[in-house]
Amino acid sequence: MIASPPTPGAARALFASVLLIASCGLVYELVAGALASYLLGNSVTWFSLVIGTYLSAMGVGSWLSRHVERNLVVRFVEIELAVALIGGFEGPLLYAGFALTPAFRPLLFVVVGVVGVGVGLELPLLMRVLEKHAPLKELIARALFLDYIGAFFASVAFPLLLVPQLGLLRTSLVLGIVNAGVALWTTFLFELPDAVATRLRLLCAAAIVALAGGLAGAASLEVRLDQALYTDPVAHAERSDYQRIVLTHDGDDTRLYLDGNLQFSSVDEYRYHEALVHPALASHPDPRRVLILGGGDGMAAREVLRHPSVELVQLVDLDPAMTRIFSGRYAFLNGGSLGDPRVTVTNADAMRWIEEDTRLWDAVIIDFPDPNDYALGKLYTTHFYHLLMPRLAPGAAVSIQATSPYYAAQAYWCVMHTLQASGFEVRPYQAWVPAFGMWGFALASRAPLPPFGPLPAGVRSLDAATLEALFVLPPDTARPDAPVNRLDNQALVRLYDEDWRDMSGR
Repeated sequence: MIASPPTPGAARALFASVLLIASCGLVYELVAGALASYLLGNSVTWFSLVIGTYLSAMGVGSWLSRHVERNLVVRFVEIELAVALIGGFEGPLLYAGFALTPAFRPLLFVVVGVVGVGVGLELPLLMRVLEKHAPLKELIARALFLDYIGAFFASVAFPLLLVPQLGLLRTSLVLGIVNAGVALWTTFLFELPDAVATRLRLLCAAAIVALAGGLAGAASLEVRLDQALYTDPVAHAERSDYQRIVLTHDGDDTRLYLDGNLQFSSVDEYRYHEALVHPALASHPDPRRVLILGGGDGMAAREVLRHPSVELVQLVDLDPAMTRIFSGRYAFLNGGSLGDPRVTVTNADAMRWIEEDTRLWDAVIIDFPDPNDYALGKLYTTHFYHLLMPRLAPGAAVSIQATSPYYAAQAYWCVMHTLQASGFEVRPYQAWVPAFGMWGFALASRAPLPPFGPLPAGVRSLDAATLEALFVLPPDTARPDAPVNRLDNQALVRLYDEDWRDMSGR
């Protein structure tokens, strides 16, 4: 070894390093898992794959550490710098990979694997550096204790502090700087030959400067990468606590994307929202109290307010960022519906809200995003529909967006069968929306509904004849064998993934 054994003070500092490198390592893993979930959907699948790859790679790194026999301090610093740079630039690299290349998935696993190997090398080398300072059993106990505590701190700080304050790209860069700082201070804890110490400190300084430069440019980089993902110019982009919200604008067309998935085009969104809202309200002779679940853009509320009998609209949307955006700068898209005195906006989880609020409703409009992960899939289960049933007043109807019966036929019919299994009378229907193609809905109720009443003024895509025609589905969309989506199986998420994957492969 070309470094002297650690002094007691240096040993304590190195034990503190264990805490920091454990925190950094877990955050890199969480950043990769969160980015994969945001960009690819199905959070459980991608988090599981990322965690499995990372832990396996750590095992490989631990095994490889036995081949490092000399100059342990120098090797530790070099590995720490490699982890700092690769892990620190992990967020920007993965986001750029998704925006600019079709090879995001292999890139994800390569980056996670390399970072995992590096993190797996760190702790065994550090323990070997410290082995002359403490008995083996005490050394292992202290090192593993600090490793696990560091992971706990990271798991708490990541969702509560790091992502809300920094976002994913900056989070990985900041933790990279921490890793590089650990490498730098390690060079001062040992008496290294001057040439070796100088070389390592220059490398550490260069890494910190590079990561700080990445941090300074992260905002503009994110804007450029966002623009690369979308055809039209990006007018607004932010990451809320729940999703990435992007609005693009080109001429008369404003488009909303959530986690990269198109939610509406302002040119034709009225066709979707009219089909979603008016069958349920037209089936009631005098709808006064209407519940909207989801629909934070306010467009379903706009259509509900066209009915002159409506006295109260309760809108429940999880994300306050959505209702803030569409109550402010983009309120023109919904006619200012979220500011109407008849509308009450609550930001809450719909399932919990339904459990706690016992009011009855004349109509319920469910405008959740597609069930591309388990957090959304739970809102399409028999459990959720059983909670909803007692909230319906006599004669009430529920309309539900249910993905496309053409592009995602298995998923669509899974929603229909789940509603039936929950005790609802169900009428499947569809509408043509140019931005999406054929899109599917369900009209559900406790008992058969009467014929539709008149539509309100201002409806553009429906009249009495076309309203009835919505309920005629082409025979090539039928999937009579689709399963029921239950909370303990989440079959819908799997079917949805299969349908869209098959469609993209055609």
